[in-house]
Amino acid sequence: MDQNSKDQFFSNNVLGHPAGLFVLFFTEMWERFSFYGMRVLLILFLTASLIGDNPGWGWNAENAGALYGTYALLLYITPIFGGIIADRYLGYSWAVVLGSVLMTLGHLAMFMDTPLMLYIGLGLLVLGTGFFKPNMTSILSEMYKKFPEKKDGAYTIFYMGVNAGAFFGMMLCGYLASNLGWRWGFGLAGVFMLLGTFQFWMAKPLFGGIGDKPIEEKKQAIIEQNKLSDNPEDKPNPFTVIDYALIVISTLIGLLYAFNDPLSKIGHVNLFPFTIVGLDGSIFVALVGLALFLFLVISRLLRYTTIVRDRMIAVIVFAFFTIFFWMSFEQGASSLVIFARDNVDRSIEGTSLTVFNTINTLLTIVPLVIISWVLILLAKQTWKKITSSVVILAVTFILVWIIALWMLNNEFSKEASEIDPSWFSIMNSFFIIALASIVSKIWDSKFNPPAATKYGLGLIIMAIGFGLLAYGSHGVQEGVKVSSIWLVLAYLFHTLGELFLSPVGLSYVSKLVPARMIAFMFGMWYLAIAIGNKLAAVLGGQIENITKTYSLSTFFLIFTIVPIVAGLIVIALNPVMKKLMHGIK
Repeated sequence: MDQNSKDQFFSNNVLGHPAGLFVLFFTEMWERFSFYGMRVLLILFLTASLIGDNPGWGWNAENAGALYGTYALLLYITPIFGGIIADRYLGYSWAVVLGSVLMTLGHLAMFMDTPLMLYIGLGLLVLGTGFFKPNMTSILSEMYKKFPEKKDGAYTIFYMGVNAGAFFGMMLCGYLASNLGWRWGFGLAGVFMLLGTFQFWMAKPLFGGIGDKPIEEKKQAIIEQNKLSDNPEDKPNPFTVIDYALIVISTLIGLLYAFNDPLSKIGHVNLFPFTIVGLDGSIFVALVGLALFLFLVISRLLRYTTIVRDRMIAVIVFAFFTIFFWMSFEQGASSLVIFARDNVDRSIEGTSLTVFNTINTLLTIVPLVIISWVLILLAKQTWKKITSSVVILAVTFILVWIIALWMLNNEFSKEASEIDPSWFSIMNSFFIIALASIVSKIWDSKFNPPAATKYGLGLIIMAIGFGLLAYGSHGVQEGVKVSSIWLVLAYLFHTLGELFLSPVGLSYVSKLVPARMIAFMFGMWYLAIAIGNKLAAVLGGQIENITKTYSLSTFFLIFTIVPIVAGLIVIALNPVMKKLMHGIK
């Protein structure tokens, strides 16, 4: 890099990185605040009793899981299209702003607290996430394009913003929903999404041309570069008319299946009211869509050179096992919040109440102090250049401090209390912040295992968490509560499993896939996560049925045994995967 570029890059230095990184940090933080704040409430709201101090919709877990599952699936499908639209037409910055506005309107709709507005709100959140999610990381990637040596540190800081937002979103939105009403929890998420949008747009002078609308000459130069390359990996493999037809048909079938699940269960409107060869119509149609998609993938793989084809097969194998991980891990959004509400002993008084309030205070205040300090550092460097953005950020933090202190004061004034069921969900973000650096040091040491082993260990470690829940709830009769320690330990192992597996996947997609196929294979990766999320919600929705027919312990054993088997299989495949990867480590 030339010295002038380096000087410009570090002209507004905050903790060794350009100030723009921390604008992205806070933008992502408030988006994750709104997303996880709403996510932790949705199933609880849908399944809450129709009567009582804080009534919900009174749905059973199966119906709530059907709606949430389709919502979660679409959250990972729309970013595929949002990324393409931003790449070709909007530019990353405008796409982020458009996504933020749509999500703000979505939260506003949910605040209205009517059935129609809730569905509209979920739809707007899906569309907004599609524009926001892929393009934030694209801006970050473009910012560090000429400074690869700083990229790992930048992503680590950015990831902390993700988890800080999730942490405070679940804590504060959950508390407001529990103490003031559901709509206030949904509404608070929207307030911070709106303020986060303003602070991002007002900070645009820090980014120069990064994230602007793509220039036609730039796109043409990339095309010409690929044409002139002697590397067989860069040779064009254009999509044929048949390829496009298969993509459209399989996508439509998948979407129809996803929408049919809640429609048939909740609205009693079945889009596939028939049976073929003994299979329910929706299952048959889903299998047809899957077969068409597999044909598309296989036909494209056959057109590549041997090495490229083998590496892409390795990515597909990893994507397949990803489904089993997210199918289990995402119980945190469905069955585990129901379990926390209905089956965990959350009552505290006396010494236990004092201990909990002390821990809760430390968990709240310490991260807030650290992030507020980062804001002060950012303000010192950028006050003259982006004054309005800094002011808006200051307002957001004043609001968070006010709500957090009100929450803590409210809890300290009680002689006896119940831990809110949404509180346990913050354990995942807390453990990530606490353990991420330790796990990353293992990967930098001589103990760094191969990719397949990391994958397998991630699945097995996460399954241990469910094994603890199965053990803790073994023999528990209806009406008897389980100790909360089992749920905390479960989140610990789930987080360790996530740290072993989640960062590995996207890293290997970027390493193994040719540049021209990155978008397609990232699409496949997100599709695998989408399927895992849908399965998680559908299976999580069976917690009441399985508990009634068998036991609560049996329900958790499903998510213990399946991931362990999957983990052992992927570890056993390590020699095959190593061969398929052709030297990529």
